[in-house]
Amino acid sequence: MMSANNPPSGQDPDRTTAYRWNEEQQPYPPQQPYQQQPQYGQQQPYGQQAAYGQQQPSQGQPNYGQPAYGQPSYDQPAYNQPSYDQQQQYGQQPYGQQPYNQQQQQYGGQPQQGGWQQEGPEGFGPTEPPVKQGGGNRKGWIIAGIAALAVILFGGGTVYALSALGGGGTQPHEVLPAESLAYMRLDLDPAANQKVALFQLARKFTVTKDSFQGEDPRQALFDAAKKDDERLSKLDFAKDIDPWLGSRIGVGVLPPAGGTKEPGFAVAVQVKDEAQAKTGIAKLMGEEKYGLAFRDDYAILTQKQADADKYATGSTSLADNSDFSGDLDAVGEQGVLSFWGHVGKIAELAKPDMSPEETKAFEQVKNARFAGAVRFDAAYAELAGIVRGADGLVSSDPESANLATLPASTAGAFSISGLDQLITKKWAEIEQSMSSTPGGAQMKQFVEQAKTQYGLALPDDLATILGKNLTFAVDGDGLDTQQYKAGVRIVTDPAKAQAIVDKVEKAITAQGQPAPQIAKVPGDGTFTLATTDEYAKKLAEEGTLGDSETFKTAIPDASATSYAIFVDLDKIENLYLKTLQGEDKKNMQVLRAVGLSGKQTTTEATFSLRLLFN
Repeated sequence: MMSANNPPSGQDPDRTTAYRWNEEQQPYPPQQPYQQQPQYGQQQPYGQQAAYGQQQPSQGQPNYGQPAYGQPSYDQPAYNQPSYDQQQQYGQQPYGQQPYNQQQQQYGGQPQQGGWQQEGPEGFGPTEPPVKQGGGNRKGWIIAGIAALAVILFGGGTVYALSALGGGGTQPHEVLPAESLAYMRLDLDPAANQKVALFQLARKFTVTKDSFQGEDPRQALFDAAKKDDERLSKLDFAKDIDPWLGSRIGVGVLPPAGGTKEPGFAVAVQVKDEAQAKTGIAKLMGEEKYGLAFRDDYAILTQKQADADKYATGSTSLADNSDFSGDLDAVGEQGVLSFWGHVGKIAELAKPDMSPEETKAFEQVKNARFAGAVRFDAAYAELAGIVRGADGLVSSDPESANLATLPASTAGAFSISGLDQLITKKWAEIEQSMSSTPGGAQMKQFVEQAKTQYGLALPDDLATILGKNLTFAVDGDGLDTQQYKAGVRIVTDPAKAQAIVDKVEKAITAQGQPAPQIAKVPGDGTFTLATTDEYAKKLAEEGTLGDSETFKTAIPDASATSYAIFVDLDKIENLYLKTLQGEDKKNMQVLRAVGLSGKQTTTEATFSLRLLFN
């Protein structure tokens, strides 16, 4: 059972103790005794007291777990956890409702004026470039810092910091330029379900469970950055950072301007106080000169002051870009980290230097876009994404790559559909590209040998062997004794596949070599090859892997996938745990399974990569 400090009535119940910031340099009062928290997911009236991590009913926010834009549902129940349908909604406030700067904040039961309150001027006027304070060339420090934050977040050392999170408020894309080619957002104040999941995951690892004390994640990241930056070591978080720094940051990559070939950028940093933010950012930036202006509780930093002023006073933002909004909506829950990019417009920057082959490939992606998010559940971490707008992803909806029908004893499997279509459609291009690649000569020689020595008719025979769907599986039984059982199940014409395999085996024996010992089982629309007769029969039958809770969590909506990879780490851990000791071994034992799944249609491709935990 998690513990908490209860916020006062009227305060955002999804904002945690660590985020009830004090104003200016007021010290934190002593922490109050922890209160017992109600059952996870238990509902309380919005606006009343809520324990740390408790979710509230949202006001118009979609429930994480409901499919969006045809996406597979994320409502698969986690291991020993209630499904999202049984849990409450985010608890985030819709945009336009009560913002941060109208809330009363409290820490440890002591009321104070909201730490998000901003008392700066109503205008966004220009500011003088920051004065150099020493140190080397810091150009691009902010951009590099974004990448560093992402590394820190998922490097394992500060996962605990992310569990003290709340939710709600304006997002960076609502203040960044509408013409942005790409966007990335880091949110240390995500939805309540993300906060609770991160807390639970942090408690599973030895490197994080004892360190987790509900610290302010902003300070944790700042302290981590100080270790590698001598200049930052001279700054004090409580004095120089905390009074103004918010919890979100976003970066927009902009089209080249002024005749240059290099793309521009705009960085949006959430702030609590405009005046103190000007001073604090100047200390962070050192002698580098950047444009700085303010919009809707965000500091906007650009290469030139004129650009910062333009973006701060603009009437539109990236939120008004229909492609951007639609793509992110299709991804679903935005989690802690989200990203978006227009592939075609980014690739167009390099178009003058493209070869003829690259120019042809560009035509297929000129309208393509991608979007994704990193998000959490109590049982797993997930990277989810979508690609839209590319031409000719597949010529028709592919066969289902349904790993759920594999044997229940499966330790790992890989399945992909549509390779027969791809080979048949692209064979001429594949042959043509052989002459233009470094390994093309060897590949061309291999193709000729397949035709002359083995009598294969290409690409037709290759398309038959790859089939409408090809699934490779390794059984968990026998792994400990190195009696490996593996096989391939192909959705294809079994008679044609059998003839091709027989033809290859006959050609091998004709060369004086022993034929490979492969068990073959033709079925109704399938052809199975395996290392043993026993496993070939087992693999050819309808299995029950889909009944496994581990599998269902790792591969959501398995019947709708067109490609998938699944590894049950609990079944293979003896292969790698014996080389580990102490905490390394304990932490690796927490890992439960890995699942990658997705679906391709004629218009879009989706994917979900999940790492499950015991």
